[in-house]
Amino acid sequence: MHDLQKYIDFAKESLGITFDQPELFVTALTHRSYLNEHRSTVKEHNERLEFLGDAVLELVVTEYLYTNYSEPEGILTNWRSALVRTESISAAASALGFEPYLRLSRGEKRGTDRARAQILANSFEAVVGAVYIDKGYEAAKEIIDRTILSTFAKILETGSWLDPKSRLQEIAQSETGHTPSYKVLEESGPDHDKVFTVGVYVDTKLYGKGSGPSKQSAQQAAAEKALKKFDKS
Repeated sequence: MHDLQKYIDFAKESLGITFDQPELFVTALTHRSYLNEHRSTVKEHNERLEFLGDAVLELVVTEYLYTNYSEPEGILTNWRSALVRTESISAAASALGFEPYLRLSRGEKRGTDRARAQILANSFEAVVGAVYIDKGYEAAKEIIDRTILSTFAKILETGSWLDPKSRLQEIAQSETGHTPSYKVLEESGPDHDKVFTVGVYVDTKLYGKGSGPSKQSAQQAAAEKALKKFDKS
């Protein structure tokens, strides 16, 4: 592989790791779409490594929370979800500088920000899987400690581990004294593929609108929009 040295150098710079099997690291950054365009030279994409890395990530985070906190299971589960959600893992991949090294098809390179965030998150999990295979559990754990668990204090401080509706209720009651209310503004599509649009109101003022395949998901989307307004106020 003509650019293998580039990935060896990047792994050492970004992760502090010299891989015994550097091809694992390259594969971890190889999206399925890239393989489709390079079938003659590329034999594997990162989804199997992602499957492994996801399990390692969840174990490390679960072990950390269990060892350091005595909260009940429900709270620990919410904290873990905040740590391993797409946004958190994607941010870790970005901080490590993965994006320029992702191997993507031409189409995926022009994808949406949301799609790119998902690809980055998947690549982070795949890299964790690659490190686990090549260097073992402790090496994978060190990367997760440094990039994911290091953000936990901020997650607790901002309350971002709460779902959007819960966070909005706390903020709205604290800042306005009113509890948010939700109203379905529109329903569209056939019964088997409905789309709901919901508005969230605080003291009769519309703070945000959101859409989704269920009323609950639309409410969460509306709450996310409303939270951005409170952040700016």
